Amino acid sequence: MGNRPEELKRLLDSVAAQAGDPVQVVVVGNGAALPDLPEGVRTMELPENLGIPGGRNAGIEAFGPGGTDVDVLLFLDDDGDLPGRDVGELVREAFAADDRLGIVSFRIADPETGVTQRRHVPRLRASDPMRSSPVTTFLGGANAVRTAVFAEVGGLPDSFFYAHEETDLAWRALDAGWGIEYRADLVLHHPTTSPARHALYHRLVARNRVWLARRNLPLPLIPLYLGTWLLLTLLRRPSGSALRAWAGGFVEGWRTPCGPRRPMRWRTVWRLTRLGRPPVI
Repeated sequence: MGNRPEELKRLLDSVAAQAGDPVQVVVVGNGAALPDLPEGVRTMELPENLGIPGGRNAGIEAFGPGGTDVDVLLFLDDDGDLPGRDVGELVREAFAADDRLGIVSFRIADPETGVTQRRHVPRLRASDPMRSSPVTTFLGGANAVRTAVFAEVGGLPDSFFYAHEETDLAWRALDAGWGIEYRADLVLHHPTTSPARHALYHRLVARNRVWLARRNLPLPLIPLYLGTWLLLTLLRRPSGSALRAWAGGFVEGWRTPCGPRRPMRWRTVWRLTRLGRPPVI
């Protein structure tokens, strides 16, 4: 968004400091002008804010159609940085060791405390963020994706704008037979924040949750999945304004087009269940 020039510089410096072959970099200005950037960094200024998935999809195309000029793409939030110099090499080794590994999710840690928020561990059993494991989704601002995944299942859903776009891609990747790993040793420093800081958070979370289910789940699971999230939302006792925004988004998710429907196979449902997160929660 062009409003974090110091943080962006710190991130780019940390990427440039990675051991091994240099990491190619493109910075996308999502409806915003970009500051002066280091030599060798490619830039892309979009005329309007396309949202998180739209901006990332645009960045993918900077590396050829579907990103095919490279084997793996990293996505890093502009207010984070890589504290270790071995992240690039560890990512390369992870994908080289398993040709069906499609996505790697990094561990996000606060730079001051080292604490990883529970919501940043992409599994239900999130009490131990230092444990790496196979997972069913990933963190959008700290991950690596094999470009062959995009070639097979498509990119992030542009229309989501913000929230749940990672899970949409993850479910499609898992349905195509790719694996997803959470790696605790791949760290992105990022200050502790609340997702509710985004003005549209509650509405888009609710709308996109409905779209996610409508696009990807077998019909019998849609009411189970959305009913579970409705119950969990109420148990969290949101404020009146938050609940109204959430309800508006929930209704919007049913009334508006969700994009192409490609329900996952039942064997994928079983795979998600074995991985610890059946697609009803």
